[in-house]
Amino acid sequence: MTETLREPYSAVLARLGGAQKGAARGAPAYSRFVNRRIGRYLAAAAYKLGLTPNAVTGVSALFTFSGIALLVALPPSWGQGVAVTLLLVLGYAWDSADGQVARLTGLGSPAGEWLDHVVDAIKVVTLPLALAVGLVVHDVVDLVWLVVPLVSVVVSSVLFFAMILTDQLRRAHGVQSVAPTEGRFPWLRSVLVLPTDYGVLCWTFLLLGAPQVFLWVYAAITACTLGFLALALVKWFREVRAL
Repeated sequence: MTETLREPYSAVLARLGGAQKGAARGAPAYSRFVNRRIGRYLAAAAYKLGLTPNAVTGVSALFTFSGIALLVALPPSWGQGVAVTLLLVLGYAWDSADGQVARLTGLGSPAGEWLDHVVDAIKVVTLPLALAVGLVVHDVVDLVWLVVPLVSVVVSSVLFFAMILTDQLRRAHGVQSVAPTEGRFPWLRSVLVLPTDYGVLCWTFLLLGAPQVFLWVYAAITACTLGFLALALVKWFREVRAL
């Protein structure tokens, strides 16, 4: 513990840079290029504080579910939008930090990975449900708009489960599941799938002060994610069948 406190923050950051695992294959640009970098700074701070990977997961959950709770507790406003956005963005950044702390400390475990995935599974379901409940409780839009978060619940849940399961099956068969680094524009796919990025979704809550505008943007993101899911499921099924 004493050595951890004495190690300079900059040295921890440098070690984290060397301990980074490859980005997941198909990881959207915000998650890949922005959120992981923010998570690295938080991971270095967590390491200096002596936090375990599971504790970092707990911090991530605290920020995330506080933001989700505000969707129900407060009526839509610009102030609520800023608060929800900051909490969700920080929760997502800490979600990236837990794995980085695990690799840095060597304290990664199946239980830690399980906890991380369970928290994520709860998050992707409760976020749109809380939005729907908040819209009803505070009576700010026509009820027909509830279709959007309800569709989002199904889409985000299926996407998360299918993505995790596909990745687990790849690993079980020795197939590497990292983003490609070859080709002229290896980052292009990450940019093209930006509308499906959870990090981008987090930032859209800044628009809550204008509920109709927010819901149109949210509907567009949901539609893009649904289209991505339809294509991805076909691709993943063919890939898994070939294992």
